[in-house]
Amino acid sequence: MTIKEFARLCGCNPQTLRYYDHVDLLKPVKVDQWSGYRFYEEAQALAFVKIKNLQKAGFTIEEIKELLDKDNHVIYKAFDAKIAEEERRLQEIKAIQKSYQTEMTDMKKKLETIRDMVKESMEAYDPTEEFGIDRDAYSQMKESVIGFFESMISRNDDSDYEYSEYSDSDESVEEPEYVDLLNNPDYEIVYEKHGWSFVKEFFSEFSTLDEGQDYAMLFLLSQNKSNHNAFVNTALGMLLSCNPKDPDNKRSLSCNASDSSDGQNHFWLLKRK
Repeated sequence: MTIKEFARLCGCNPQTLRYYDHVDLLKPVKVDQWSGYRFYEEAQALAFVKIKNLQKAGFTIEEIKELLDKDNHVIYKAFDAKIAEEERRLQEIKAIQKSYQTEMTDMKKKLETIRDMVKESMEAYDPTEEFGIDRDAYSQMKESVIGFFESMISRNDDSDYEYSEYSDSDESVEEPEYVDLLNNPDYEIVYEKHGWSFVKEFFSEFSTLDEGQDYAMLFLLSQNKSNHNAFVNTALGMLLSCNPKDPDNKRSLSCNASDSSDGQNHFWLLKRK
């Protein structure tokens, strides 16, 4: 019978049969070499039923191929195994559902702790000598930085900026995995400065960032530069203020700071390739 007749027998669309032919599940018994018409035998309808039901049950194409020549006893055992697998997955989803709100609440508490830590460190910091900004400008910057954390806590959606900071002298939060940026093949150095005294000496040389790019700053600081947490957040805040948000782009900013081994100040700006 033709593909249309066979599709009518099986209660399916001819396109379904063409797909089964394409993936080698149910091949026609004959294909006319001149017209390309496919022809099927009535007995193939039983194979169609097997394929259709296995597919609806979530078996993969390769799994179905392995079961096609098996008897009904094997097929039923395969269905039993699939049911057990889906029941396990359902229990996992139910467990995730129960833990979801608890984890969301815990994460908000962690963000609140980080916010308070950042606020406290920035309030105790005087950026005038290091960054060359007055107290009024710094006050606005603190509000912007704290506002960033407030928006993360109060909203569930993503911000236009990914904003992260890290200082190896910060012992009040769990230390994240540290990545050796200078040897990371995914990043390239776009600016560096060594032996400087204050960031204000060279900030204007690297403060313009391209939209839609991921950047990372790395500071190695002399021991006389304390309060790395406030230092890092001030550096990030200045970059954010120099590069306003663009609704059509996202920019990732991160900053790492640690003590230098030679007593000198070093800085690198890196961009993801």
